[in-house]
Amino acid sequence: MACSIVPSSLFFFHKLTNSRYGTRTFVAMQDDCGAASATTTEQYKMKIPHVLTVAGSDSGAGAGIQADLKACAARGVYCSTVITAVTAQNTAGVQGVNIVPEDFVAAQLKSVLSDMQVDVVKTGMLPSTDLVKVLLQSLSEFPVRALVVDPVMVSTSGDVLAGPSTITGLRENLLPMADIVTPNVKEASALLGGMQVVTVADMCSAAKLLHNLGPRTVLVKGGDLPDSSDAVDIFFDGEDFHELRSSRVNTRNTHGTGCTLASCIAAELAKGSPMLSAVKVAKCFVETALDYSKDIVIGSGPQGPFDHLLRLKSTSRQSHRAEAFNPSDLFLYAVTDSGMNKKWGRSITDAVKTALEGGATIIQLREKDADTRGFLEAAKACLQICWVHGVPLLINDRIDIALACDADGVHLGQSDMPARTARALLGPDKIIGVSCKTPEEAHQAWIDGANYIGCGGVYPTNTKANNLTVGLDGLKTVCLASKLPVVAIGGIGISNASDVMKIGVSNLKGVAVVSALFDRECILPESKKLHAVLMDAVQRVK
Repeated sequence: MACSIVPSSLFFFHKLTNSRYGTRTFVAMQDDCGAASATTTEQYKMKIPHVLTVAGSDSGAGAGIQADLKACAARGVYCSTVITAVTAQNTAGVQGVNIVPEDFVAAQLKSVLSDMQVDVVKTGMLPSTDLVKVLLQSLSEFPVRALVVDPVMVSTSGDVLAGPSTITGLRENLLPMADIVTPNVKEASALLGGMQVVTVADMCSAAKLLHNLGPRTVLVKGGDLPDSSDAVDIFFDGEDFHELRSSRVNTRNTHGTGCTLASCIAAELAKGSPMLSAVKVAKCFVETALDYSKDIVIGSGPQGPFDHLLRLKSTSRQSHRAEAFNPSDLFLYAVTDSGMNKKWGRSITDAVKTALEGGATIIQLREKDADTRGFLEAAKACLQICWVHGVPLLINDRIDIALACDADGVHLGQSDMPARTARALLGPDKIIGVSCKTPEEAHQAWIDGANYIGCGGVYPTNTKANNLTVGLDGLKTVCLASKLPVVAIGGIGISNASDVMKIGVSNLKGVAVVSALFDRECILPESKKLHAVLMDAVQRVK
């Protein structure tokens, strides 16, 4: 069958008119006259998007329930679980399957559906026809807004997970209830009695035939399509075919891609997305996760898991440092300046490398004049240098750059994003510093979850226009009020660093310098001299 395909970019959103996918909930309150009124912000009760996954457990955690949990977490949706089978499996294959009794599956379903306001149910491994009937009975008693069916029949490694009678049960009982069914080409073939599905045209035919079985929409996944350089999926809504293409990622780490895609679709539906939009977001998410994970190694079998949260490489890198943040890292805090590096004809990587060789204990990249692409590439290169030296790298202001290069943290000014918001974006393990001039600002930084504060300018400086100075007395006042470690900044160099460290406050951990290092022809000797001055001052204070 030839199919007419609507060109569909991954980022093109097709709005469905059906309102069943809308999730925004407004709570009506009674005013004094008895009339309903809109709630105030304080009265509004947030509805958390909620997906229930009904699937098998994968002991290797690449697919099944474990993949669903990770996918929903990555997409910002709460996920509850009903386990239909417990499998013994790893990257080599499935070694055993233990089916959960039907009455206990029913008990799990009732426990969750009767209490937790589930928006979307996503199904995976349903190893018997009776379990399909149990699920449908529960959904008739506790309706949800959408049902996403991932017809798991054969594991990625080739192990059969559903027999002929179960396939018949899925086709005859579950598919007519589904809002979307997401078979790969092999599963589509099995559901259609062995029909050949080896081309995009075959996928279109299969999608139409599957739609005739009752689901509102169909997504036939072409990840296993032979002789295709792209990952091609066909989405059919009963009227139009949409061909969704993305680059094929060359990796062994593909275990759980089907479970993940279906769970992401469910998550987006729970958040209120239209169906086609949900599919596109899910496909983009899987491609991104596969690309990130393409070279990680977990297990020795032919198909490994991938990293849904895009964090495993970061964890591996951070494990080379004793801890995420140590206040002693603030001792000689080097802040780069693109103008100074340009003046002296050196690259930022050369400047950072030389500063570290001279004794810098932490690096902050402050590149006000760099374009975003150039800044990101420089940050990645500098991060590798800092990694070798076991020294943290922070990004000034630019949380997007910090996230993109996986820097160790950020330093924020009073006019930048609040530290609390930055913490929510960066996570609990990243370093966040905040510039403060007053005890009140220092206290707020502590409340917002910062790791340290930078206090200054202590002395006048040319690196910031109209920067009010606090002097040594102001620095000491802020230090005494702060519950966080403090690094002094502003106009500090070899001539006055000793005076700064001698104010005699225990939480003053070091000095931050810009011109004293980077506005010099040779960074290395200046770094060594400043480090020696600081060491001498610390010894004298003791």
